[in-house]
Amino acid sequence: MKLRDLYIITGLILFFLPFFISDDVYCFYSEFNEKHGLVTAFIKFAVLATFGEALGLRISKGVWNRKGFGLLPRAVVWGFLGVTIKAAFVIFATGTPVFLEYTGMKNAPELLSGSLNFGKILIAFSISVAINLIYAPVMMTLHKITDIHIITNGGKLNCLIKKIKFADNFKKIDWRVQWHFVFKKTIPLFWIPAHTVTFLLPSEFQVLFAAFLGIALGTILAVADLKK
Repeated sequence: MKLRDLYIITGLILFFLPFFISDDVYCFYSEFNEKHGLVTAFIKFAVLATFGEALGLRISKGVWNRKGFGLLPRAVVWGFLGVTIKAAFVIFATGTPVFLEYTGMKNAPELLSGSLNFGKILIAFSISVAINLIYAPVMMTLHKITDIHIITNGGKLNCLIKKIKFADNFKKIDWRVQWHFVFKKTIPLFWIPAHTVTFLLPSEFQVLFAAFLGIALGTILAVADLKK
């Protein structure tokens, strides 16, 4: 481990430590998150998912950042993706139990907010399956398109105001890796189980936990990069 690695890990621990040792900081977070859920979703993903990508770069290339990587524009993009993820959580966590009730599972919405039992786990699993099969592939593809856009523009911050060439970038995606690894392997083997746990948590912790999973995403992207 290099000295820079130690500094970064220590900084990350010090950043989150107050949330665990200070009731005032935790209460502030809880109140702010309740009133401004989309804002906190932006911040969580901008910080944690971007850190995950930097970690992926460290694993695959041996550095935390490099010229053209575009750490800041990636953070902004992840912030906006975080807002869509929060919206997807609300939509699927609300709609899936209603659908299950429609198909015959009585009191499904109430079971999700109740104590831990088989019914609650089944509902959380169903939400995770729905969100990962319907929303996740679209989000992952959009994320890849924005990655290509950032790299094409040298990682400069002004790429955020430049037009994204969706059709061209779509063709540049390595679909062999995207389909066979990212979609076929990570979704059923990692994301569905991980998000099942996510939807078993209280709602105020779900997006935070999902943002922490962004660190895992960075590792997955690094593995995908090594597979090219």
